[in-house]
Amino acid sequence: MNHAHIVIVDDESAVRETLRDFLVEEGYQVTAVADGQAAVQAVKSEPTQVVLTDLRLQGMDGLEILERVMQVNAQISCIVMTGFGTIEQAVKAMKAGAYDFITKPIQFDVVSLAIRKALEFQQLRQENFLLRKAVREKYRSQSMVGTSEPMRELHDFIDKVADSDSTVLIQGESGTGKELVARMLHYNSLRRDRPFVPINCGAIPENLLESELFGHEKGAFSGAIATRMGRFELAHGGTLFLDEVGEMSPPLQVKLLRALQERAFERVGGSKTVRVDVRIISATNQDLELAVQEKRFRQDLYYRLNVIPVMMPPLRTRQTDVPLLINHFLRQFNEAKGTSVRDMDGAAVDALSQYGWPGNIRELENLIERLVILKRTGTLTVADLPEKIRAARPVPSGPRPVEGPVDFNGSGVDLVKELEQYENRLILEALRQTNGVTSKAAQLLRLNRTTLVEKLKRKGLEAKVSGVPVPERGSLASSYSSTD
Repeated sequence: MNHAHIVIVDDESAVRETLRDFLVEEGYQVTAVADGQAAVQAVKSEPTQVVLTDLRLQGMDGLEILERVMQVNAQISCIVMTGFGTIEQAVKAMKAGAYDFITKPIQFDVVSLAIRKALEFQQLRQENFLLRKAVREKYRSQSMVGTSEPMRELHDFIDKVADSDSTVLIQGESGTGKELVARMLHYNSLRRDRPFVPINCGAIPENLLESELFGHEKGAFSGAIATRMGRFELAHGGTLFLDEVGEMSPPLQVKLLRALQERAFERVGGSKTVRVDVRIISATNQDLELAVQEKRFRQDLYYRLNVIPVMMPPLRTRQTDVPLLINHFLRQFNEAKGTSVRDMDGAAVDALSQYGWPGNIRELENLIERLVILKRTGTLTVADLPEKIRAARPVPSGPRPVEGPVDFNGSGVDLVKELEQYENRLILEALRQTNGVTSKAAQLLRLNRTTLVEKLKRKGLEAKVSGVPVPERGSLASSYSSTD
């Protein structure tokens, strides 16, 4: 028995009763009525999936019935029938919200097919709704694992920025979760019900990337057998995520800049201007400031992308999150692989917490997947870990100990002053080692770049920076002033 409920509206009793008998035999629950008022009452009284209505009726006609039914439940599919079918009437019915339009005399196979298609469409729409809801839940802020200070700052950043339409530039090492943050920004924004469209600018050949971004017209190049929409158009109303944007060639950077400035572009091989409403989030593991200095990346495009910057913390700076991530990945892969690895013992957790993780979270995730597959059940121990992790030196996580005896000269020291001088030396040394590139120096110091810039200004260190010799690229002062 098909549980779908169908309401038939026709003032000809013969048509009404014949259709009802046929659909009952097909397994549907059917209510047959002669006018619009009874039809509206029927859909109010019982959950209804399809309304099959004649177009020409006494009193309330088919289009008015359609309108009233949609007010009761917009998910109902309305199929309009008429013995005086014209293209104009069909267009009018479809514009009013009808799912389909069929002509009399009624053919049972046509009616049956139209109802099946309407029900399949409803099922797909419901599945799409549930999928979107699940995706939104997945990318809520609490889905990002970690309670360390860098992660708390990242959560705070997402909360503040998600509802803004401003362009965001996510920087950080490979494997730190840049795309995850981009998706969280989208699914926590007002654009959450519109598309999130990613494109990896470093994975697509240069000669195809323009077409991928902006689309192409039929015949624009060999193989362009049909007009195709690009990622900008697909993301209309939503978010376009430009991953590895630093890999983009200079000529394409010019076209991207224009699209960002005007939110308009032309497809490859076309002359018609296409306008879109998209939010841009980009990501890179490159130092774009350095790329600008070395003329590999356009300065005006960098400023256009870098409206709201965020630096992803590498895993080595958030060691307290490693046990949480281990448990998270164990649950994830046990469920996916059908295994039952209960946990990891303390020694193994300590070894993973002390490892440097050059591949960041992606490296940890891949390792846990491999361990779960090989172990299958029980508890993971140090013996299960790769040799490079067992033999790795611990990563320093706290302040360095004082080397040698301290001479307080009987009268003691000014601790605040000593700490200030030590901090200044660390900052200057980090800038010297990174040739004055503040974003890289901030990574060495485990600071946000903006925090480091404010410290330089507050401490008045710019003048001292200019006196530090820098190989190959001139003084730190010129580098600092050109990037900040």
